[in-house]
Amino acid sequence: MKQILHNKDMLGGVLLITAAVMALLANNSFLSNWYDSLLHIPVTFAFAEFTLSKPLLLWVNDGLMAVFFFLVGLEIKREIVEGELSSFDKAALPVIAAIGGMLIPALTYLAVNAGNPMNMSGWAIPAATDIAFALGVLALLGPSVPVALKVFLLGIAIIDDLGAIVAIALFYTESVSVVSLVIGMTGFGALLVMNKMGVRALAPYILIGIAVWLGVLKSGVHATLAGVLVALTVPLKEKDGYSPLKTLEHGLHPWVAFMIVPVFAFFNAGVSFKGISIESVLAPIPLGIALGLFVGKQLGVFVFSWVAVKAGICRLPKNVNFAKVYGVACLTGIGFTMSLFIGTLAFSTDEQLNAVRLGVILGSVLSTILGVVVLKRSLVESKLTVPKGHASANV
Repeated sequence: MKQILHNKDMLGGVLLITAAVMALLANNSFLSNWYDSLLHIPVTFAFAEFTLSKPLLLWVNDGLMAVFFFLVGLEIKREIVEGELSSFDKAALPVIAAIGGMLIPALTYLAVNAGNPMNMSGWAIPAATDIAFALGVLALLGPSVPVALKVFLLGIAIIDDLGAIVAIALFYTESVSVVSLVIGMTGFGALLVMNKMGVRALAPYILIGIAVWLGVLKSGVHATLAGVLVALTVPLKEKDGYSPLKTLEHGLHPWVAFMIVPVFAFFNAGVSFKGISIESVLAPIPLGIALGLFVGKQLGVFVFSWVAVKAGICRLPKNVNFAKVYGVACLTGIGFTMSLFIGTLAFSTDEQLNAVRLGVILGSVLSTILGVVVLKRSLVESKLTVPKGHASANV
């Protein structure tokens, strides 16, 4: 089972990288016009008096990503109720590390962009970690990676996602249609009642969940939040060996990892290198994002973790030392999917969005390279220092 999960993480990471590379090639070749046209194909959905018309790019970002956030919501609920975030002892280290991993990158971005008020809305872009990409890279290092290290990275990424969801709700909603929001929240209330009544069939949650998504989408609040809200209402408790939440989570995971996230990457990672120069790389937006991901993330996660352990607030997981923690801290600088997504909310012009893509790709690539180098070295040192047949000592 562990090998199957390991292979799935690896394949998801490979597909994500492949989709991003394809987007870069498409937008920097004779296919650039085709790529741009694809993103802006108008797609309209109409039913009676209800009409919803958006370019294909926004259907991906508002529609498919709502499913992504729905899965994130399911994972957050499961981890908080019975998983790695269900007790203070389990959650303390990843929570503290994630706080540092959100705070320092955001401050780094703001420091670089001080004096540029039009750029300040991008502060949350480098504060996010891409779960699929980071776990995929960790999986590429092979089965010698301690399970506790994967759990630590997963915990940080989930808290990061929770922070990103809060940021989207509080800071990236401009105007609200009260009527549409009331419709969405009425559906959410109905789902809560169903949960309390013990309704365990998935169909009602999915159908009403779609209505919640439509209401939230039309309200002006970002539609991905509907995915999280609906996920929190799905029952987790097992009865006769059946858990609605776990069934949905296991069923959705392959679709999200192998289709939705790669499709999102293809539609959003196509940075154009036309006219790129040292000056454009060092411009405030891409530089702030790149430094936030590559420097801010590793400093925030590692320093906060080190202080928390040394202060006796929490302890390192089994078979994990500070060298491995630093390697994971570097991998949290892989923002990619979530960072690109927040970038689409923070900025609107093509020039700004291209700067976001450049900063995210640069910071994520540098974080990947350093993280892999550090972890490979720490894993080799662990093999050399631990006698064969014995487990690694705790630090």
